[in-house]
Amino acid sequence: MRRLAEHAAIVLAMTLGTAAAATEQAGELRVCADPNNMPFSNRAEQGFENRLAAMMAEQFGLQLSYTWWAHRRGFIRNTLKAGKCDVVLGVPDHFEMAETTKPYYRSTYVFVTRQDRHLELASLLDPQLHRLKIGVHLIGDDGNNAPPAEALGEQGIVDNVRGYSIYGDYREPDPPARLIGAVESGEIDVAAAWGPLGGYFARRSRVSLVVTPMQDGERFAPQQFQFSISMGVRKGDHALRDRLNDFIDGHRSEITSLLRSYGVPLVETQTSAGGG
Repeated sequence: MRRLAEHAAIVLAMTLGTAAAATEQAGELRVCADPNNMPFSNRAEQGFENRLAAMMAEQFGLQLSYTWWAHRRGFIRNTLKAGKCDVVLGVPDHFEMAETTKPYYRSTYVFVTRQDRHLELASLLDPQLHRLKIGVHLIGDDGNNAPPAEALGEQGIVDNVRGYSIYGDYREPDPPARLIGAVESGEIDVAAAWGPLGGYFARRSRVSLVVTPMQDGERFAPQQFQFSISMGVRKGDHALRDRLNDFIDGHRSEITSLLRSYGVPLVETQTSAGGG
């Protein structure tokens, strides 16, 4: 049995090596991405992940190509694992379904409010949350709760919470923007959103919005409100992972500037080996 397992591992390594060699020979950086998922990516290549991919392709001297797939259940299976592309630009650090690089940014959940409301909301323990109309993103095909919704539920804050699907109507542009638009229109008083989404769409609002990183999240452990984000490649593709790690190390200032230009709230990145 052990010899069979070792043989399977060798075959897998050879397969991955052949795929990587084919990509190099073709002169392509093949990226898996969502065609309608701003601020991360879209088919017009306007997202910060698109910009980052273009930077890497130029640095590596490769042609950039995309496999487009909606970022829902089955995304990794139908793109990266299927061999249609070689890198996903945004996955959680140590993501189980891929080999991950070092994190290239770390962000946090935020509160988004109208500036003219002067709510000064930052803490998940703020008493105002018991009376304000709060919007949260529902994640996944089964409408799972995001960490802020779980924290609110632990405090009995339920009746004044409204869920907005992060997928929304995928036929329309920027489905996640619906949550921030609800703050803008006054439909809700505050949005609890993942930082890159909240920061990006708040900047594009017709009214002034305030984006504030959530505080006191440690009171709701094991729920997490800050996440380190890495790039993901196929399991065992250490060569590409290491090449991406070198790029991250050599271009951290440019990457940070790019993220800030999209309104991404950044918190201190925890060091990761990016290959363990």
